[in-house]
Amino acid sequence: MNFDLADDHRMLKDLVRRFVDTELMPLEPGVLAREASGQSPALPPADNARIDAVSRDLGLWGLDAPEDIGGADLPMVAIVGVNEELGRTIVPYVLPPDSPNLRMLMATVTDRQRTAYLEPYVRGETISAIGISEPGAGSDPSGMSTRAVRDGDDWVINGRKTWITRAAEADFTIVMAVTERTEAGRRNSVSAFLIDRDTPGFNILRQIALIGGQSAYEIALEDCRVPGWKLLGQEGQGFAPMQVRLGTRRIEMASWSIGMAQRALDMLVDYAPQRTTFGKPLSERQAIQFWIADAATKIHAARLMTYDCAWKLDEGRDVRSEISMIKAFAVEMAYEVVDHVMQAFGAMGMTKELPLHLMATRLRTMRIYDGPTEVHKWVVARNLLGTAH
Repeated sequence: MNFDLADDHRMLKDLVRRFVDTELMPLEPGVLAREASGQSPALPPADNARIDAVSRDLGLWGLDAPEDIGGADLPMVAIVGVNEELGRTIVPYVLPPDSPNLRMLMATVTDRQRTAYLEPYVRGETISAIGISEPGAGSDPSGMSTRAVRDGDDWVINGRKTWITRAAEADFTIVMAVTERTEAGRRNSVSAFLIDRDTPGFNILRQIALIGGQSAYEIALEDCRVPGWKLLGQEGQGFAPMQVRLGTRRIEMASWSIGMAQRALDMLVDYAPQRTTFGKPLSERQAIQFWIADAATKIHAARLMTYDCAWKLDEGRDVRSEISMIKAFAVEMAYEVVDHVMQAFGAMGMTKELPLHLMATRLRTMRIYDGPTEVHKWVVARNLLGTAH
């Protein structure tokens, strides 16, 4: 078995690494300063526009988008390498377009939707969001209550969605809604809809402040009328493409976690020989040595697991268990590694002058987002026990 990336994918990973080192890392002091003063750590528009221009010129847009509309159509194994490198920095930047919604659109769009939504999205002209979670429903899609009802050629949607990233700035939001209720004990039929930001009845209720300067939104859909052609995919069959989207995000999260853990480990390896306590450098303390060895081992394991999952996905295999495994393992692994590095840095590790606290808060939210760790362990267990249904 060959565990190396193909040459062109390795070169891409190296290119993204240089992009992170030369373009994003220098912006970290500004991110830290803004977050420490209570502002959003997001890049100012001018910085974001400049970074967009650089990344576009480097050919880093649309890496997994279809070639016939300007993408590179790269496999998931290549995208894992890209996201591992992006995970090394705390600068909140995503290479356009965001892969999870992109892949959901790619799996479902009609010709009309392709022209109106997918193509501008690939070109970086639009921003998207997705509304799945609801107040009270949590990680259980069977608890979804937002309802879409036919009215002539249109759909009328009512309900609430929460924990939506970028809802206020998105040009369109993919909203999941129940289109047919089934008998008790069975999953309702769920469909996906493309809803433009200015659609009457699509209301942003509030911005929800999260730890680490992050935020999400809650929206209300009140007699929100959507033209019939904006049904995304087949009526009542929205669960499968939604899982495509969720699976893509979970592989991204595993990749980012590996990048964060590697960055934190590199910081500790550099710091440990320099810091002396009670007459000896930290690098000679067994506790620190064990943290370094354990971190390196677990990062290696997570990296191999994630590439294995990506390869199987590219081969068209069923990777539902593997996706849950890597999402749970990689995120928890990185959270532990960053926590140990913060401990090793002592009081300095508690400051907002180092990137460690933003890594820790990002990982803390990732332990919840796109399925809490406990839910993913439950998924793996019930698949092995044969109790999934």
